[in-house]
Amino acid sequence: MTSHEERKKVITLFNDSIKAGARQATACDILGLSKRTLQRWQTDQTVRCDQRPLRNYEPSHKLTEIERAEVLTIANSDEFGHLPPSQIVPRLADQGSYIASESTFYRILRAESQVSHRRSERPVQTRTKPRAICATGPNQLYSWDITYLPSLIRGQFFYLYLFVDIFSRKIVGWQAYEEESSALAGELLRDLCRREGVQSKQLVLHSDNGSPMKGSSMLATMQQLGVMPSFSRPSVSNDNPYSESLFKTLKYRPQYPLKPFADVIEARQWITGLVEWYNHEHRHSAIGFVTPVQRHEGLDEQLLSNRKAVYEAAYAKNPDRWSGNTRNWQRIEKVHLNPDKAKEGDAKDIDIQTRKVA
Repeated sequence: MTSHEERKKVITLFNDSIKAGARQATACDILGLSKRTLQRWQTDQTVRCDQRPLRNYEPSHKLTEIERAEVLTIANSDEFGHLPPSQIVPRLADQGSYIASESTFYRILRAESQVSHRRSERPVQTRTKPRAICATGPNQLYSWDITYLPSLIRGQFFYLYLFVDIFSRKIVGWQAYEEESSALAGELLRDLCRREGVQSKQLVLHSDNGSPMKGSSMLATMQQLGVMPSFSRPSVSNDNPYSESLFKTLKYRPQYPLKPFADVIEARQWITGLVEWYNHEHRHSAIGFVTPVQRHEGLDEQLLSNRKAVYEAAYAKNPDRWSGNTRNWQRIEKVHLNPDKAKEGDAKDIDIQTRKVA
């Protein structure tokens, strides 16, 4: 809206430009106004302000307060209270009644904040990203999940429980069962904590929101062992990437059986060889191409140092064969789970050694 004083200034500038020899159309283009607008401003100079906001207009066909109340009463009745307007209006027409259009129903319900979740269902909940956690050594941060293994009976599966140390990528615990159970998962966790010498308040265990992960038996076992839980957001597999990546590595191996397992014993025998290969032979790309066991036992630092020496000797012998620096064999000292994007997990990460928020 243009105030009265601003209009007077514009009219004065316009008249001065015309007296100086400017064309009216050109002056209007420069001012960004039409000829008709300037003519109206020059004619109605007695009007002190813009009259448009003062106009009080109500359509003649506007619903009365009684009619609006009737729309709300019908929309919230026992018969129609669980239906959207798109379902209410046709049903009213079948009953030989017209109260208002579908858009009018929506407009009135929107004004009363009754458009969303009119049925008896849980409203959408806002989910936040899991806390960022940083591991600087083995047995500080585990991730676990359950995957299906095929059986000879269609629709029935064996279930592989797999625990992996995120820092070293070592499979620290596994077992195959014929069912998903929180109690079985708790027994497996208790056994691996005893074998790995995990102390109370030392370990954070991350998982998704499956029933075995959040079952009372598993949570009770974690509380007894002093293991701190961490959970993904519902239906967000990216929050548990290490377990998902591990399952893909295992199932895409050429040695993965083409036929289903005859029984759980056969499945366990195959998994035993698979875990042996993964932990002791597989050079993992994310930890500098050392085996998970070598990193878990702290042997990777010397191995990477030896590789660096080999490359430096090769570079000194034939420097022209390198366009830049030699390959980076530096040890990865920190591994992050769900890091914050702004500072790549350095801010607000949980230091598992000191149990403090950085």
